[in-house]
Amino acid sequence: MQTIIGSGGAIGTELAKALLAYTQRIRLVSRNPKKVNDTDEIFSADVLDSNTLKKAIHGSSIVYVTVGFTYSHQQWANKWIPFVKDLINICSENNCKLVFFDNVYMYDPNFLNGMTEETQVNPSSKKGVIRAEIAKMILDAIAAKKLKALIARSADFYGPSISNNSLLTETVFNPLSRGKKANWLVSDRFLHSFTYTIDAAVATALLGNTEAAYGEVWHLPTASAPYTGKQWIEHIAKGLGTKPKIQLAPKFLIKIMGIFNPIMRESVEMLYQYDRDYVFDSSKFEKAFDFTPTPYELGINYIIETDYKQVKNQ
Repeated sequence: MQTIIGSGGAIGTELAKALLAYTQRIRLVSRNPKKVNDTDEIFSADVLDSNTLKKAIHGSSIVYVTVGFTYSHQQWANKWIPFVKDLINICSENNCKLVFFDNVYMYDPNFLNGMTEETQVNPSSKKGVIRAEIAKMILDAIAAKKLKALIARSADFYGPSISNNSLLTETVFNPLSRGKKANWLVSDRFLHSFTYTIDAAVATALLGNTEAAYGEVWHLPTASAPYTGKQWIEHIAKGLGTKPKIQLAPKFLIKIMGIFNPIMRESVEMLYQYDRDYVFDSSKFEKAFDFTPTPYELGINYIIETDYKQVKNQ
């Protein structure tokens, strides 16, 4: 049995599809799980409840974690640490492997241009401190031979059929498809990598089913030579057949918006990711598995054909 904890999101859904290449025994765990494949087993659970989490994991050979808690520092502080502590203990007790889907919040902001698995961990944000702590918990458990695990790390992601949790979907694809201005944070002149969700899922499934991959951090395959914010908007607008209208949201405006909007308030500490080049290097994975990430142009075109075909054909 291979189990996905947090199965309802963009990554969890694509991962369920990708795992069919390795097994038909897939368990999907979330508050309101829905089958992705006909053979999926669904398990409704509050993953913060230790006893329920034990039942959800029982009988699993591999556990994939693609959970996304509410985007709030306080929520993360209250939930991530105890959840990961339980997760490590339960996986250890059940002798099952752990594949943890991670982000780049823990990296030093001064080294975002060319991020690798060796980039210095020195978070500048409260949420980044929490991500650094939970990654360390997992790596320490690996070092102590308490747990067989790996960390699969992604840049910001984009992909088809994402209704939320994607910067490009919410701020560029959706407004441009409605004839409105695309939004971009801080400045549109810096490079910004995005990991394609289908590539991320295929790679995560591959890592989980590769014995030699365990014990390490892996950057998931992400196309090189990313666009600037302006170029992202131009390419997406071209694909949609519309004009690349841009509206920038400077830091001071986001701070003001944060007075009334909790998500904006929580985003302020992360704005450093948009005032400098943000370039994600996945060459370790690409070389190890002879994998070529989906080029950005193809990813954009597939999203448009999948989600915005009516707009394109108008």
